[in-house]
Amino acid sequence: MWKARNYLSLIVLVVGSIFLLACGNSPDQLETISDPSGIQSNNMSELRGDIAIDGSSTVFPIVEAVAEEFGILTGGNVRVTVGISGTGGGFKKFCNSETDVSDASRPIKQKEVDMCSLEGVKYIELPVAIDGLTVMVNKSNDFVECMTIDELNKIWSPESEDVVTTWDQIRPEWPNEKMDLYAPGVDSGTFDYFTETVNGESQASRGDFTASENDNVLIQGISGSKYSLGYFGYAYYSENIDKLKAVAIDGGNGCVIPNDEVINDGAYTPLSRPLFIYVRQDASDTPHVSEFVKYFLGAEGQTLVAESGYIPFPQEVYDFGITKFLDGITGTVFGGDNAQKGSVADVLAGSI
Repeated sequence: MWKARNYLSLIVLVVGSIFLLACGNSPDQLETISDPSGIQSNNMSELRGDIAIDGSSTVFPIVEAVAEEFGILTGGNVRVTVGISGTGGGFKKFCNSETDVSDASRPIKQKEVDMCSLEGVKYIELPVAIDGLTVMVNKSNDFVECMTIDELNKIWSPESEDVVTTWDQIRPEWPNEKMDLYAPGVDSGTFDYFTETVNGESQASRGDFTASENDNVLIQGISGSKYSLGYFGYAYYSENIDKLKAVAIDGGNGCVIPNDEVINDGAYTPLSRPLFIYVRQDASDTPHVSEFVKYFLGAEGQTLVAESGYIPFPQEVYDFGITKFLDGITGTVFGGDNAQKGSVADVLAGSI
């Protein structure tokens, strides 16, 4: 498996054969802009330019992997800076035109749509992979095997702060030991998704936990504390399976342990989710950004998604994405106040 590197850096400068892409912009109304396709893929060495990317630590391993391989193809003529500010932090930079691409572990929020609109930033929204948000405990934990969404809510709801503190408060047969909680920070799309799914409202969470935008910090914390519990993306868990224990989740149809198969087929509900890149429309008009996105959504990019520990979409999702990108269709159909319901393929098809 391709191993992502440099997780402990908040900013990664990728020069030479390391490159990157991500993106963002606003919705409300979809509109078509001119074809952004540029130099064809067989002329990669002719590409020149800079790409600035920031956003989700969850999506970072995919983007880094794609960037490295793309950089090799371009012969080191594209310079890319890659930041890890969390999904929310990435959108702030993106809407200020500080980056060309935002990678996101959730769809863009309405307040981010409005922020980009205010700044005149238009974007193309592209799903790139599926992830399963994984709840984990310490490897030596011998009492937690499965938890319901209601039990997770009892632990993580805002009302539980300084009230629900020991394991036996969740189930009486569990030990009277203090829970040591770890989770992504408030700028993380993973935090947004988990709190909305488990607590019914994005950002609604107890505050007495160790927070970090860097998933490796969370891994160290959970693996170092016997009575710990935390959550982050499946790919990071799969890379650290020797240090952590995944908890099966009962979403109403029995206990399901996260793995590639159940995340892909929808059985791992409600904690599976799509991951995105948002490409600034004016950046997509440049040949080096255009070719990067087409590479990302192509066969090579899909292979790297899998090698990075994530689940590729069915081929039709990438086909729809390429069409949307080449047609220059901006706005969001997955986020904001007017988010569409349905499968990723159906929603994406309806936007083109």
